[in-house]
Amino acid sequence: MKLQRRNARGLRAVTLGAAAVSTALLLTACGSDDNTQQGGADTTKAAGNIKCGGEGKLLASGSSAQKNAMDLWIKNYMAACPDVQINYNPIGSGGGITQFNQGTTAFAGSDSALKEDEVEASKKICKDGQGINLPLVGGPVAVSYNLSGVDDLVLDAPTLAKIFDSKIKKWDDPAIKKLNPDAELPSTDIQAFHRSDESGTTQNLGKYLGAAAEKDWSYVAEKSWPAKGGQSASGSSGVAAQVKQVEGAIGYFELSYATSNDLNSVKLDTGAAEPVEATSENASKAIAAAKVVGEGDDLALELDYTTKADGAYPIILVTYEIACDKGNKAETLEAMKSFLTYAAGEDGQKILSDEGYAPVPDEIAQKVREVIPTLS
Repeated sequence: MKLQRRNARGLRAVTLGAAAVSTALLLTACGSDDNTQQGGADTTKAAGNIKCGGEGKLLASGSSAQKNAMDLWIKNYMAACPDVQINYNPIGSGGGITQFNQGTTAFAGSDSALKEDEVEASKKICKDGQGINLPLVGGPVAVSYNLSGVDDLVLDAPTLAKIFDSKIKKWDDPAIKKLNPDAELPSTDIQAFHRSDESGTTQNLGKYLGAAAEKDWSYVAEKSWPAKGGQSASGSSGVAAQVKQVEGAIGYFELSYATSNDLNSVKLDTGAAEPVEATSENASKAIAAAKVVGEGDDLALELDYTTKADGAYPIILVTYEIACDKGNKAETLEAMKSFLTYAAGEDGQKILSDEGYAPVPDEIAQKVREVIPTLS
């Protein structure tokens, strides 16, 4: 992890920065927003490459897929800007949108763009405006498994669809054997885990299965898990923990959860020359083909889940930070714009790859950087 350079402020600034980071970690763990940091400094100042703005508490919630990225951004930002105290609660995309539209948070994180009814609901909070989608984090949705003696596993979209729809129930099923002729597959029962909460990660997996395995996955891609059967857990961390603990398990979550839990992940047979591994680089190849389909300052993207390009991993997600284009809370507006400017900037984006994420393509990131200063 790269250390953020700071202006020379002496020992007092170092002490304040360390205290702010400790407070951020405590708030994330406990879900508390007490102990507000009060500062008498200017509300806009530069700290290294981060331009600080505003002061006080900044509350946000939503996507658990971006939690590790958000933790790192918050740590770096608060070390440079101790007058702002940020608390991000990774309750899932659906919960984050609900809290934003209730006016309890400054912005939300969601792994899928706002739907029409959610945009309409946001107009009650965003006076004279509406909620817009600002893509800040990209990455692969890893499909990880726990199967003793099998360190390399290839699946394709139809087989994956049948597994998550409880139509393939054994690890030595002929369809899996066909894709893995050299593997010693046991007759262990498959324990398929999905999210119990509303999740943009679930919706993106559903979009992939619906596009790449249309005949085998008939469900509409929604944030709630649609298929019967299987087992559930809350959040990406909960699903990853279950896969790690249960022999024969398989589940889906953002790549950093697979890495931090030391889990093997499936390689996908997409029709490319070779099966494709879930990596930041391979996800970036797929995300690079994304198209902006939102209107005006809304930067909602359309992703290609059926790519067969060599080295392009197709189970991808983009996490949006959702804010009002107009009508944001005056008391948190400057802090929010400052924080999002850092996250969307070159420094904020270049640290993502080391955490298992994929930076947003430069062309799209530049559009985000142009929109953030216009938020009001």
